[in-house]
Amino acid sequence: MARFIADFHIHSRYSRATSPDMVVGNIARWAKAKGIAVVGTGDFTHPLWRKALKAKLKRCVNGLYEYDGVKFMLTAEISNMYKKNGKGRRVHTVLFSPDFKTADRISKELERRGNISSDGRPIFGFDVKDLVKIALDASPKTMVVPAHIWTPWFSVFGSMSGFDSIEECFEEQAQDIYALETGLSADPDMCHRVSALDKYSLISNSDSHSPGKLGREANVFDTEAGYEEIVSTLKEKDRKRFLYTIEFFPQEGKYHYDGHRSCGVCYHPSQTRACAGMCPVCGKPLTIGVMNRVEELADRPEGFIPKEEIPFKRLVPLLELIAASQKKGICSKTVISEYQDAIGFFGSEFNALLFAGSEALYEGLSRATADIVLNVRSGRVGVNPGYDGVYGAIDLNNMPVAGKDNTRGRGYAKTAN
Repeated sequence: MARFIADFHIHSRYSRATSPDMVVGNIARWAKAKGIAVVGTGDFTHPLWRKALKAKLKRCVNGLYEYDGVKFMLTAEISNMYKKNGKGRRVHTVLFSPDFKTADRISKELERRGNISSDGRPIFGFDVKDLVKIALDASPKTMVVPAHIWTPWFSVFGSMSGFDSIEECFEEQAQDIYALETGLSADPDMCHRVSALDKYSLISNSDSHSPGKLGREANVFDTEAGYEEIVSTLKEKDRKRFLYTIEFFPQEGKYHYDGHRSCGVCYHPSQTRACAGMCPVCGKPLTIGVMNRVEELADRPEGFIPKEEIPFKRLVPLLELIAASQKKGICSKTVISEYQDAIGFFGSEFNALLFAGSEALYEGLSRATADIVLNVRSGRVGVNPGYDGVYGAIDLNNMPVAGKDNTRGRGYAKTAN
């Protein structure tokens, strides 16, 4: 067995609002630069993308596929939009497929029910529980994972379109749900406040729409990098094989706080309660974010740690750290140059962010960047929270140098108000 990093949820160039650079070669190149050993294909239901995948990927003996040294798992995100119990529902899920034969079967059945060619993340009007049946009928090895579970508009627990429990959403198919994706605006600590989620493996993925965003959230395993090994690890919530997740600072996610983007209103849940959930500028209801929704469903206090939790570490992508150290944009030539030098020195981005000691960091990075890497490891950052589709802003400058590497990522970063 060997430790490896996996990012299962991404998108191809055939998804809306996605970079045209999201093709197999670029995905593999960036995965290697990041240090990701297993990456999802995304969008396997799209006919043109599935055709490209079949042409590019080679089957491995362990149930995955390979291109240029990077292993791929067949994955796809599906959007189900329908009415249930008198309310409009919008639930996104990620499908794991063991092979192209299964992906073909799923895609053929979905094509009977809607348009799978217009978007890499297709939209259907039937109950999401029926999607689970379709996936498992195609193969019992298929896995269905509710995506970014707290996002207001498109998730199982979303404040605008979701449910209050997995059972309410999936009914008799709830027994076939084993893992949940936390999403960028939440982390395991927040999920631990809801005891009903203890039995699930909490996974984290980038939901990347461009190659450089790969691995902004990911999963770290200590097992063979094979399809059945990964799925069994998640189903069993095996803490010996599922080591930890790599997380955003959740405040950086674009739905962490409540608010109104058009009105410039960003509210903590306590402020939202004080104004009865209405925007003080336009008088319309605020978009209720992840933090508020977690508090609504929570039956535990903030900071509760379950006995069988999977640990996590909070990181910020290296390009952002270098840009902050140079006080320049991430596309500037000097930022890209230092990034490329760092990849050459450390072998991958995650080697620098996760595993390199302080002496190696100061040798392979500029002193200013190394200082910031150590600050992020210990959670010493300031964050202006995201809200209503606006990403949060992290202050990576003017922070004291970290004296200790806090790998658990426990607790929230101090929020700048």
